[in-house]
Amino acid sequence: MTALYLSQLALSHFRSHLSAQLALDARPVAIYGPNGAGKTNLIEAVSLFSPGRGLRRASAQDMTRRPEQLGWKITGLLHAPGGAHEVEFASENGAARQVRIDEKSATQLALARIARVLWLVPSMDRLWIESADGRRRFLDRMTMSFTPDHAEAVLTYEKAMRERNRLLKDQVRDGHWYVALERQMAEAGAQIHANRQAALVQLAAAQEQAETAFPAATLELLQSEGAMPDTAADLREALSEGRFRDLAAGRTLVGPHRTDLYGVYAAKGVPARDCSTGEQKALLVSLILANARALARDFGAPPLLLLDEVAAHLDAGRRAALYDEICALGAQAWMTGTGPELFAELGQRAQHVEVTEENGSSTAQLVAAA
Repeated sequence: MTALYLSQLALSHFRSHLSAQLALDARPVAIYGPNGAGKTNLIEAVSLFSPGRGLRRASAQDMTRRPEQLGWKITGLLHAPGGAHEVEFASENGAARQVRIDEKSATQLALARIARVLWLVPSMDRLWIESADGRRRFLDRMTMSFTPDHAEAVLTYEKAMRERNRLLKDQVRDGHWYVALERQMAEAGAQIHANRQAALVQLAAAQEQAETAFPAATLELLQSEGAMPDTAADLREALSEGRFRDLAAGRTLVGPHRTDLYGVYAAKGVPARDCSTGEQKALLVSLILANARALARDFGAPPLLLLDEVAAHLDAGRRAALYDEICALGAQAWMTGTGPELFAELGQRAQHVEVTEENGSSTAQLVAAA
């Protein structure tokens, strides 16, 4: 199977990194250093090789190293199933980041054609017990990894819904104002629902077909009330019939924005929200690995994996099992931790990067495995 990996990564004035350059191969990347040294900043730079705002969902202005500086730049040599690509991101004066692929201007969505990037960060550890918004974002990122056009459908739906909600809040009762917006919402909303359902089918198959040390999660889509209409025609009818109720609420009460992701620890039959902290973490790891296995089959290469502080809540046995699965998958996984001992089980199977901080600037350098 073809590998997807970065062989070169360079940062300039990005977050805490004044300048950083790494020359790499396709093996996993174990990044260690004290808290606050800039480890997460390094993998955030890698997360920008996928559409969206990266693993922190930050603005381009927030990524600038110093407020008084004018911008930042990231470059990388990305090896993908279709060949190698020179990719560059840059932001000036806080403007949205610009993307260049092989020295030509490109859209963010063009990144999805050449790369797939998945991540697991500490803020996601509360996924099963936080609000449904976070689970929908998690679900949509997984869905977008399989169907890049899913992002466009979500944007189209959300834009039309905002305009419809504005009419509802203004108590506009003339149905003619709603017809076109509800048609857009129905078409995009039905596509969103179908994409999400297809993603869950692929994840379920990837979990069933794998021998893994991590527990499988049974996933289901639930609505906050009622059922999600299956077709665009059904959703359009539901929106039309629900206008008076929506006028009273001042917002749209039916559609894919009301979907929740419900997970169950399959072997125990226990809802994910009721599992222990360690079990919840293990379920998340299991889903990320299943997502990666499914993508390796469909995309032709395993995705780049970004696992921030991945050792948290994993005992030594599960940590070693995770490393074995990553290496068997053949993914270039970028993992962070506070010390090299957390990656001892990887040994020479990974390349090791130490990140240090001095005088407010981060330094990243490759080191030999212990």
